[in-house]
Amino acid sequence: MAPPGANVARQIAAATTAPAVCVCQMPATLKNRRDFLRVAKARRVPCPAFLLQARKRSEDEGVDGARIGYTCTKKLGNAVTRNHAKRRMRAMARTVLPAHAQDGWDYVLIGRPGATVSHDFAALCADLERALRKLHGGAP
Repeated sequence: MAPPGANVARQIAAATTAPAVCVCQMPATLKNRRDFLRVAKARRVPCPAFLLQARKRSEDEGVDGARIGYTCTKKLGNAVTRNHAKRRMRAMARTVLPAHAQDGWDYVLIGRPGATVSHDFAALCADLERALRKLHGGAP
């Protein structure tokens, strides 16, 4: 037997719709070491607070859309610092990549010691936009 008011709560939940957060889709995440190694052999765009590596996938790989990976080595610091840097890079990617990433590309963001954690977030986003324009042949 349902508790009193359960139907009312169900009706209210059905009547409310969640607002759309973003029309653009966030790229999938790279998870295999093999994919990271392939991207490491491709193009690099250095930025003050991170390094962007990118590679155009071949058509026979059978993966649609863009993919992104994140790397922070122990040179950045302890686990807390590395996780903080990765959280900042993920937030930066959520902000910039849906509008600027191209389908069929793999991207890897690599944190830099002392810079990824302390750099201004707006500057991080601007650096990523500039790096993607440079990578894809746009104006610097």
